[in-house]
Amino acid sequence: MNDERHDDPANWKFGIFYFNKNDERIVLPKRNGMRGWTLNFANPYSVLALSLLVISVIVITRI
Repeated sequence: MNDERHDDPANWKFGIFYFNKNDERIVLPKRNGMRGWTLNFANPYSVLALSLLVISVIVITRI
């Protein structure tokens, strides 16, 4: 991936959390693309998706 926004260290908080308000993507590859995917925590939809996932897991495990 050759995306300057993605490669800019200023967009990575603590080196693991991607936070870029100018990037519209919700899910994107981690800094090392071989390690999976991450969320753009500056995008409100990604926070909503993560919240729904956590709530779903909690509900499923209590059934």
